Amino acid sequence: MTSVPPRTALDPVTVLDLTAPLEAVDAEHARRYPGRPTGRQPVHTCYLPAGGFGLDTVQRWGERALSALRRHAATPAELADVTGLSVDLAEAIESRLVTKLTEEPIEDLRLDFEDGYGTPGDIVEDADAERSAAALAARHRDGLGPAGLGLRIKSLDGKESRDRAIRTLDVFLCALLDGVGGELPPGFAVTVPKVTYPAQVEVCVELFEVLEDRLGLSPATLRFEIQIETTQSIVDGGGVVTIPGLLAAGKGRISGLHFGPYDYTAACGLPAGSQNLGHPACDFARQIMQVVAAGTGVRVADGGTNVLPVGDAESVRHGWRVHAANVRRALDHGFYQGWDVHPHQLVTRFAVVQGYYLAGAPDAARRIASYTGGTTAGAVADEPASIAVLASFLLRALDCGAYSVAELAGATSLTVAGLRNLT
Repeated sequence: MTSVPPRTALDPVTVLDLTAPLEAVDAEHARRYPGRPTGRQPVHTCYLPAGGFGLDTVQRWGERALSALRRHAATPAELADVTGLSVDLAEAIESRLVTKLTEEPIEDLRLDFEDGYGTPGDIVEDADAERSAAALAARHRDGLGPAGLGLRIKSLDGKESRDRAIRTLDVFLCALLDGVGGELPPGFAVTVPKVTYPAQVEVCVELFEVLEDRLGLSPATLRFEIQIETTQSIVDGGGVVTIPGLLAAGKGRISGLHFGPYDYTAACGLPAGSQNLGHPACDFARQIMQVVAAGTGVRVADGGTNVLPVGDAESVRHGWRVHAANVRRALDHGFYQGWDVHPHQLVTRFAVVQGYYLAGAPDAARRIASYTGGTTAGAVADEPASIAVLASFLLRALDCGAYSVAELAGATSLTVAGLRNLT
């Protein structure tokens, strides 16, 4: 049977002429929005004062967290009380939580030379930068991790702070590279606090280019996170959203946007009692971060909780409840990473995260299995974009120890590689 072409009003040359301007748009979009970041995203970044860091610090954090768990939340009912999980879910994650605190208590580490460190003077800071970098290098050589590591330098605001930040970075990198044989460990990042102007980012890029050249590193090896802690880093005085300019100035080196809630809420003029992660002012800032970063390959991270689980038993439990609520709220809002600043916070960080993913894994796996099998999971007709989100959910569940490869295979018949292909 002969096929007769349908009648059309447009010829190919006309269509090509009409759409030619969009080729530049396609190229620009691909450059600015390369897609979701690949690889593992840590559930937290732990900020440890550089002055006290040693070879066994990471293990000691895990041990202190386990000790607090056994003293103040030894039963599923007690763990449920401080985390907001159901008793059944707290019981289901109990062994996974202990394993996590034993084997990988810190997923992402930053040695802090800023607010958590202070200004002890040049001689002391030089020594701490050299010594802490050597300790980190020794851990890396021995395969002790953590998977993500780096340092937070001082702010680039003001000449004195700026000069000290650059010197600390220089000393630290030289000592680290001497200790690891000249190649930076995978997952290394520099956190730059209180970034407000694109010019600060531009200077970071130029600084990193010079350091790479003089230290024999490959181009674009050094990457950094910027902390969003000022009102001007969200919207400038002319009412323009600032973050796109910061990202553009980073020339592809920016790996993350980390929210600093307490400097930010103070800059907003909020009273001390209102300076918390749940305030609507923080939601506003985080939503702008999230929208601007979407599709750029830059990750977003929530801030930390300043109500610490320390002191007597009730004070520890109160600190855990506050922290758990913040972690759960961040997950619900699509912020899968936050800050932790005390060993006891590891209990609620991992308990809430593991509970969140373990509770959602069966439905995610069922929908993925139905999709890959060509059927419909109940009343939900999933599209590829939804499946990509569900696959990312299960990958994060695997990464944090909430879900196992065996459980994935049993529920979906997929390998980790097959699951990754769906993202």
